[in-house]
Parts: sequence; C-alpha cells; structure tokens
Amino acid sequence: MVSSADVQRLFLQAILSRRILSQKLAAKIWEKCIDAVKEANDTLEIAYRADRNSWDDFVTSVNEALNPLDLEFAHLHDEVSGKEMYAVVNRKGDEIAQMATEYSATEIAYFKAVLEQIMLAPSESFCVSSLAALREVNSLKTNMTKSQAETTLGSFVARGWLLKSKLGRYSLATRTVLELQTYLRNTYEGEVLDCTICMELVTRGIACYTNQCKTRMHTHCFNNYKRRHQKCPTCNQSWSEGNLNKLRPVGEAAYREGQDHNRRRMRRSTEDDDDEDEDADADADGEENYEGDDAEPEPSQSQAGPSQNQTNGRPKRKAAAAREESVEAKVEKASPPPRTQRRKSSRR
Repeated sequence: MVSSADVQRLFLQAILSRRILSQKLAAKIWEKCIDAVKEANDTLEIAYRADRNSWDDFVTSVNEALNPLDLEFAHLHDEVSGKEMYAVVNRKGDEIAQMATEYSATEIAYFKAVLEQIMLAPSESFCVSSLAALREVNSLKTNMTKSQAETTLGSFVARGWLLKSKLGRYSLATRTVLELQTYLRNTYEGEVLDCTICMELVTRGIACYTNQCKTRMHTHCFNNYKRRHQKCPTCNQSWSEGNLNKLRPVGEAAYREGQDHNRRRMRRSTEDDDDEDEDADADADGEENYEGDDAEPEPSQSQAGPSQNQTNGRPKRKAAAAREESVEAKVEKASPPPRTQRRKSSRR
C-alpha cells in the first residue's frame, strides 16, 4: 500500500542517481515525488509548499532517516556560480566505508596523492598541472602506469570528483569539497581556507591585499559584500574602485607557471613532528649526561670578553686540550693499566 513515507524513498532514489544537484532541481524532484505518491493513492493528503521553511523541514526528515546509515543529505554553495548544491554524502571515514566505492584501493590511493598536491599547492592556487598529477604515480607503492593514471584522472573528472580547466590543470570539484569536507579539515588543517562571509571552504575566490590579513572570499560572496561595503571586513583596508585590482586571486588564477615542476610537496604529519621532538629531547639528555661534573661552566656575558673571535680562536682550543688531559688523568687514576709480564726467553 502506498503511503506518505514513499515520498522520501522516491526522492532518495532520484537523488542518488544524480550524485549532486542544485537546490532548485532537488525541490522540483520533491514536488514530483509528492505528485506520484498522491496519484498512486488519492486518499493521501500531502501538501507541497515552495517556501524555504517547508524545504528545510523536509531535508531534516530525510537526514533523520539517513542518520543510522552514516549518510547525510548535505549542501554547500558552488564556489563559481554561488548556487546551493545538494548531495548524499558518506560521513563515516573508516576503511570499510572507503571500500564501498566504485574505485579500487590503488585508485583511491592515487586520488589522495593528487588531492594532497592540490591542497599543498603554493600561493593558494589549489590546482596541479596534468604533468604533476601523472607524476604522482611514482609516489605509489603499486604498479600503476602513466596510461592507467591518465584514464583514472579522466574518471575522476567524469564522476565529479575533480575539475579540469582548459589549461589542463586539476582542482577540487564541488562534490569533493562537499563529501570530503571533514577529511580535508582534519588532514590539511593548516592549508584549508574559510570564506569570511559564508564560512565555507575556499579554493577559488579572492584574498585581501594587506599583508597578514586573513580575509578570503568566494567571488560570489565578494560581489554581494561589495554592493554594501567599501572596506575589508577584517583589516578595514579600503576596497574602493582604485584598490580592487590589488586583490589577490585564490585558485587557478594564482597559479605560477612551473610552480609544480620541482620535487613533489609533502605534508608534515604530527607524527613526524613528535618524532623530531623526541629525538631533540634525547640529544639534549645525552649532552647533559655527557657533561656531568667534569664540564666547565659557561662564562656569563660579563665574563665573555670583548669579542666572540677570542672564543673561537686559540683560547678555546687550549681549554679543550686541558679538558681532554683532565679526563685522561682521571681515567688513568681510576683504572691503572695492568702490568705486562716479561716474556721468558726461549734461549737459556
């Protein structure tokens, strides 16, 4: 028997077949799903309202149904057009969830390698050339060929994970920013930029020209903000018509030719930082234990003498020699060398 709950089921089937879609289209699909259910069972009274509150209530009910599956009908604004986009995304990042994809483990590893180069791109360009993207095959511990990598990149573009510009550079697509937002924020905490206006991730837009200013905006957010304000919202620098050409680009417009022709960039993980700190602490402890009571106290600034050249010259070598003699004397005193017996001559 057809019921009102079938509206959600029909809606989700339509959404999953489209991967990502605008809010306007999603609302139209919702309306058509209501019409289909009412046609199958004319006794049902399901009202469709085109206002925003009704849409938000429907999205909330859909997410309540998806929550036990660790899925979410999430949304954000397209960085270029500013349109509100929706997609069903996976909010569980464990290995089992990663396996439930259309790509193999090797292809997922390759995608992560390309993604890392995009996120670590200098000058906030957030893009990578085709040559650099294919070069990432060398960083994988697999036998993927360059030809296979090129085909895989084409699949990433076709399925909405990456964008490829007319100049052959790869950048993040809206689907990647939407579905992998948690991963990007946790993995690239120091590289992720947030729009000062909408607080969503920025990989394309503008930046304030003032040094150390943190203002970053999507182009569509900047256009809306500029209609009513003439100053930077963070540093209050004038954004008059004469200063607009000073604004710095974020995204492919900030790409500098040849910037990724050098060696690949690598993210500094917290584990590497911890290991370096432990090594530094161990070296420091070793130096303290070595000095012990025999180490001479370092002179204070008042005892250091008129110049540092004297410290680096003969007096330093003399002091080092004196310390060596002192150590040798103590060692000899503590453990005298054994007496050697005279060999008896075989000649009698």
